[in-house]
Amino acid sequence: MANLINFKPWSNGLLSSFTTSLSKTTVLQTLRHIKVPSKAFQFFKWAQEMGFPHNGQSYFIMLEILGRERNLNVARNFLFSIEKRSNGAVKLEDKFFNSLIRSYGEAGLFKESMKLFQTMKSSGVSPSVVTFNSILSILLRRGRTNMAKDVYDEMLSTYGVTPDTYTYNILIRGFCKNSMVDEGFQFFKEMMSFNCNPDVITYNTLVDGLCRAGKVRIARNLVNGMSKKYKDLNPNIVTYTTLIRGYCMKQEVDEALVILEEMTHRGLKPNIITYNTLIKGLCEAHKLDKMKDILEQMKGDGRFSPDTCTFNTLIHSHCCAGNLDEALKVFENMKKFQVPADSASYSVLIRSLCQRGDYDKAETLFDELFDKEILLSNFGSKPLSASYSPIFQYLCEHGKTKKAERKDKPLLAKETLEKMLKSSYQPITSTWHSILARLLENGCVHESACVIVMMLENNIRQNINLSTKSLQLLFGRGLQDRAFEITELLYKNGYRIKIEEVVKFLCKRGKISEACKMMLFSLENHQNVDMDLCNAVILDLCKIKNMSEAFSLCYELVERGLHQDLACLNELIAALEEGGRTEEAAFISKRIPRLENLDRPQQQPIKHSQCAKIIRNLNKPIGESVLLSLKMPVHVDCFDQASFGATHDYKSA
Repeated sequence: MANLINFKPWSNGLLSSFTTSLSKTTVLQTLRHIKVPSKAFQFFKWAQEMGFPHNGQSYFIMLEILGRERNLNVARNFLFSIEKRSNGAVKLEDKFFNSLIRSYGEAGLFKESMKLFQTMKSSGVSPSVVTFNSILSILLRRGRTNMAKDVYDEMLSTYGVTPDTYTYNILIRGFCKNSMVDEGFQFFKEMMSFNCNPDVITYNTLVDGLCRAGKVRIARNLVNGMSKKYKDLNPNIVTYTTLIRGYCMKQEVDEALVILEEMTHRGLKPNIITYNTLIKGLCEAHKLDKMKDILEQMKGDGRFSPDTCTFNTLIHSHCCAGNLDEALKVFENMKKFQVPADSASYSVLIRSLCQRGDYDKAETLFDELFDKEILLSNFGSKPLSASYSPIFQYLCEHGKTKKAERKDKPLLAKETLEKMLKSSYQPITSTWHSILARLLENGCVHESACVIVMMLENNIRQNINLSTKSLQLLFGRGLQDRAFEITELLYKNGYRIKIEEVVKFLCKRGKISEACKMMLFSLENHQNVDMDLCNAVILDLCKIKNMSEAFSLCYELVERGLHQDLACLNELIAALEEGGRTEEAAFISKRIPRLENLDRPQQQPIKHSQCAKIIRNLNKPIGESVLLSLKMPVHVDCFDQASFGATHDYKSA
C-alpha cells in the first residue's frame, strides 16, 4: 500500500482496491513508510473515512511525520484538532506536546517551543521529564542559561518531576558549552542527591568542558576516580582522546603521550581521531621526532592509515615552520598514498607559495584546485578562503582574469569573494572594483549584480560607473525587476547611479516603459532630471499609445513645477484626446502657459464631475503647488468627493 501511495499521484480512488477492513498494523506501517508528508496526511484521513478508529499511537506517528518534515503550522493545527478528530477518544497528553516542542527546537524556532510549553501547561497537561529535557536542551543550545535554571527549578519545585541522567547530561553539556564549567560541575555533584548515577557520557561531557576551560588536571583526576566510584563504569576512547586534546591544547605533549600509553595499557586501541589529535599537538609543539614515532605506530597498528586530516596537519606544520619544500613533499605523498586532498590541503600551500613569491607554482596548484572542482566538493575541510586572496589578486593584477573568474566553470570570482568573507577576510575596495569590472566586461550579469549586493552588505564603497554599467547589463538582458531592485538598494544605502545614461540606454533599445519608470524613480528621490529627456520619453510613450505612463510622468513634473519647460504638452493633449482620455487632456491643457494657450480653441469651463474624476484618476494627493499652477477655478468640494484626505487648506490656497 505504501509503495502505491509513494509512486502514484494521490486521488480518492487510489486505494479503492483495498476494500477489506484496515488493521492497526497495516495503518501504522503504511504511515511510517510513506515518504511525502502530504500523502501521509491524505492516507490518515482516508483511513478514518474508511472506518478505521485512529488511536493515540497513529495520531502520534502522524504528528511526528509532520514535525520531522518541518510542516510545523500543519502539525500545530493537527495537534489541537486531535480531540475533535477522535470525538474525544484520544486526549491530549504530554507526548503529543513533546513531539512538537522537539520539532520546533530542531527547526531553530526557540520562541515557538517556549510558547507551546506555556500552552501545554495552561491546557492542564502536566509536563513530564521528557518535556523538561527537551526544553532544557533547546534553551541551552541558544545559550539561555538563566532561563534553563528557572525551568530546572520549576521542574523540581512546581511540578515535582524527578530529573534523570539524561537531564543532567543536558545540563552539564549545556553549561560547559556556554563556558560555565563550575555550574556544570555543580550539576554533576547534585545528580547524586536524586539517585541519578552518571554514565560515561556524563563523564565525557564534563571532561570535555574542563579541558576546554584549561582545567586538564582536574579532568584527569575525575577520570581516575571514575572506575573507583562506579565499578561498572570505565573510560572509553572518547574519554582518553578528550584528555589528549586537552593536554595538547596546553602544549603539554609529554603528558598527552602518557595518556596514550595508559589508554593502550587498559586495552583500548586509539582510533584515527586520537592519532590525528596527538599528531596535531606534537606538530604545534615542534616535537617532530615524536610525531614521526606516532606515525610509525599508526602504520604498525594496521587498522589505520594517515588520512586527509593527518596530511593537512603535517603540511600546515611545515608551512608554519618555514619548511615549504617539506610541505610540498608531504603533499606529493598524499598522491602517492592515494589520500584525497581537500581545499585546506591546497589553501595553505597556495598562501605559503605566494608569500615566498613563487606565483608560478601557486598558479599551478590553483589550476589543479579548479580543474578537480575541489571547492565544489562537500568532502573535507571548508575552504580557507583568505588563503586564496594573494593568488586571486595576482591573477587579476597580471591580466589573467579568465583564470581568476573561471568563466568556463560554475565557480566564478564572485564565489571566491564569498569564501573570503566567510573566513572573515575582507578584500580591499580596489579588489572588489577590479573583479566587478572584469565580470561586467565578460557579460556576467547575475554575478556582477550579486557582487554589488555583497558590497552593499559589507559596506564596501560603490563605483558609480560600475553600478551604472551593471544596471545597463541587467536591462539589456531583460532582467528589469532585478535592475530596479539593485537601483533601490543602491539609493537606500546612499549611493547614486547615472540615471540619464540608463534612460538613454533604455530609449535606444525601445524599453520606453522602463525608461519612464526610471525617470519617475529619479523624481521620487529628488534628483534633477533632463527636461529634453523627459520630453523624449513622453513623446515615445505617446507613439506606443501608453498614455497612462505618459500622463503619470507629466503629472510628476507638474507636481514639482517643472512642466513649464515641457515642449510636448500639445502632443500629449492630442494623444490623450485621441485615446478618449478627455478629462486628463483637459487637466493638462490648463497647465500650458497662457501665451501658448491663446493659439488653442477656448475650452469650456470644467464641470464638477470632470474635476473630481481627474483628481481620482491621478490616484494620489494633489499638492498645493499643483493647485496654484492650475490657473483655473477649482471646485474645492471636488476634493472632498474624491476622498483624498488631503491636509492642505485648499480654500485658502
